[in-house]
Amino acid sequence: MVLYRGGAMEEQKAKFKNPFRPGAGHFPAHLAGRETEIAEFVELLDQEVILKNVILTGLRGVGKTVLLEKLKPLAMAAGWLWTGTDLSESTSITEDHMTTRLVTDLSVLTSAMVVNVREGIGFSTAPAKTSEPLNFQALKYLYDSSPGLAADKLKVVLETVWPYVQAEGRQGIIFAYDEAQNLADHAAKDQFPLSLLLDVFQSLQRKGIRFMLVLTGLPTLFPKLVEARTYTERMFHMIFLNPLNEDQTKEAILKPIQKDGCPVSFRAETVQLICVQTRGYPYFIQYICREVFDVWVQAAEVGNLFPSVPVQPIMRKLDSDFFAGRWARVTDRQRQLMALIALLPSSDDEFTVQDIIESPANLGQDKPFSGSHANQMLSTLIENGLIYKNRHGKYLFAVPLLGDFIRRQSEILPPWL
Repeated sequence: MVLYRGGAMEEQKAKFKNPFRPGAGHFPAHLAGRETEIAEFVELLDQEVILKNVILTGLRGVGKTVLLEKLKPLAMAAGWLWTGTDLSESTSITEDHMTTRLVTDLSVLTSAMVVNVREGIGFSTAPAKTSEPLNFQALKYLYDSSPGLAADKLKVVLETVWPYVQAEGRQGIIFAYDEAQNLADHAAKDQFPLSLLLDVFQSLQRKGIRFMLVLTGLPTLFPKLVEARTYTERMFHMIFLNPLNEDQTKEAILKPIQKDGCPVSFRAETVQLICVQTRGYPYFIQYICREVFDVWVQAAEVGNLFPSVPVQPIMRKLDSDFFAGRWARVTDRQRQLMALIALLPSSDDEFTVQDIIESPANLGQDKPFSGSHANQMLSTLIENGLIYKNRHGKYLFAVPLLGDFIRRQSEILPPWL
């Protein structure tokens, strides 16, 4: 199922390394698909007034971080500055943490800008008594010395920086944050970092200041934004990343090995097998293709030039590398509930609590799940990142192909299944 193209084995291995990269956010040798999503983003770069910010969302392994990295040079080529990072839970613990994050990221761009400083007055466009860089210390001093709440102080900093960005001929600044589903307000502690972020950018954009948010995260992100501020629905353009279609999946499989010097070629049935196993999720395409490539190398070393694809060993390795850690975080009873879900006809799509409690597998056990019990456990699984609830009141697995993994774990399925 895998063809060897011929030539000296050691020489070709030295020239051509395995091109598939199944890492967290690692850019692939070839980015297949996503032309539509890229075009949507590029169109938003031409907004005269920022009316729409961007949300990139989708399940894990669908390529959100990779697409974000693809968009960065496009924005910079269009005259935008770009800053941002991954958002950890600690960023949104307090409003102070959020403002520090934004000021820090802003200072990376502005440190090379020189501002005029007049004693007792602060930043000025008048002839300078001294000139100083607009670095973190300067921005933090401006923040601390400004009156008002945290949002007011942050607005002063961003509004002060804007003329200097314009003076350099820039279109604006994009603040891009990955893993943005970690953002949250904490009403019990009187801390509203997520609301602060939304309020500040909406206020600046109403004034014509071209600072744009690009947030990347799991599908739980958008409902959290709407819950924090209802106007979020009008503030963002959401780009939902679906798995690649069959043609795009084949492109992602074949393009990396069609380059000069690659000694391996996949037969049509191999490509089709990978399409079936991965269902178009880019991470799984990279993972399985990397394993298949390595299998060919090892087989060729012992003279087997036409090895088959060891699907079962590869899937067991994928289970261990990708799924096992998440599965270990749930209790036995939660596993039973998820096993019920995995057996539903709609398990790979949307399902409801009613689907679960009315399923024959649930009704056939000694202690079936009630609606309230299932709801409670689903809420816990949402917190663990294994389930998410969409805005239509239906649930989905938050991890792609999780149902397949659960169905493979026959040892954990209760006897009544």
